[in-house]
Amino acid sequence: MSVNKPTEYRTAESVSPGHPDKICDQISDAILDAHLGEDKNARVAVDVAGGHGTVFVTGEVTSKAKKVDIPAIVQRLAGDVTLIENIALQSPEIAAGVDTGGAGDQGVMVGYATRETPELLPLEVVLARSLNQYLYERWPHDGKTQVTIRDGEITSIVASFQYASRDKLEEAVKEWGRTQQYNASGALFVKYRNSNPTLHINPAGDWDIGGFDADAGLTGRKLAVDNYGPRIPVGGGAFSGKDPSKVDRSAAYIARKIAVDYLRQRPNANEVFVRLAYAIGLVEPLETTVVVDGVPEEVVGYDLTPNGIIKWLNLRRPQYEQTARYGHFGHGFDWEK
Repeated sequence: MSVNKPTEYRTAESVSPGHPDKICDQISDAILDAHLGEDKNARVAVDVAGGHGTVFVTGEVTSKAKKVDIPAIVQRLAGDVTLIENIALQSPEIAAGVDTGGAGDQGVMVGYATRETPELLPLEVVLARSLNQYLYERWPHDGKTQVTIRDGEITSIVASFQYASRDKLEEAVKEWGRTQQYNASGALFVKYRNSNPTLHINPAGDWDIGGFDADAGLTGRKLAVDNYGPRIPVGGGAFSGKDPSKVDRSAAYIARKIAVDYLRQRPNANEVFVRLAYAIGLVEPLETTVVVDGVPEEVVGYDLTPNGIIKWLNLRRPQYEQTARYGHFGHGFDWEK
């Protein structure tokens, strides 16, 4: 007697660079880049909250940089808003642990790679992001996309973009769909095919009030978007605004590189998870696990100390604002080469 395999749905969302949370991520990382441009050893942990005409920049910075113009950065990314700054020096007790080469915080960082897509990312993540980028080129404002797949086929698409009429947005979604060769069945939209996706275009109605005028944003609130989507565990905290002494960022990047390396080195492998655990002030990680197609083993061949990761991936240079736009993986950054 045969048993039918349950149908598995997988869904991922993407938000545009004009989304309030992503504006905050970009401001945090632009401030980090400005410091690293003058002082590669700057210690930066900057968070941003914004909305309704006001941006609040807070955190800790210890840096020799002299030309970091936070008001100019905020205006470039958020427009004319009231700025409140509250920046302090890094705690000397935290600095003492980092100065000796230890991790800037505790945490478990997750890396992942899969053969589902050329980007080595989950299919639903790649599709939601691709659609968002396609639409943002036409409407460079606040916007969201969401894609649900079942057994490799797209079953539904959600697209909401500021200043886009429902008719024009639906037309653009279909244009995007005609360019997608996402599986063996070919193009996404095929006339008279029953499996054409259900479209939810501006499902709450057309809208012109977006960004900080409509909602508040916060650095690090889109962790699933920044990582691998909702079906892959999120280990550490936010990336944006943190210099690479914070293993939330640097260890997550090396975990992705390890996952990519193992997948490429083992041609029969389909999926790789990596877990790295750290304690604040300690140099060596507490856990270094790689799971290849469900089989765990210990990671070998990498210097996984914070300073070793920073040197290997050349992380002490300005490059981070662009990571805050559409996720930190799948774009050919150094930690994926």
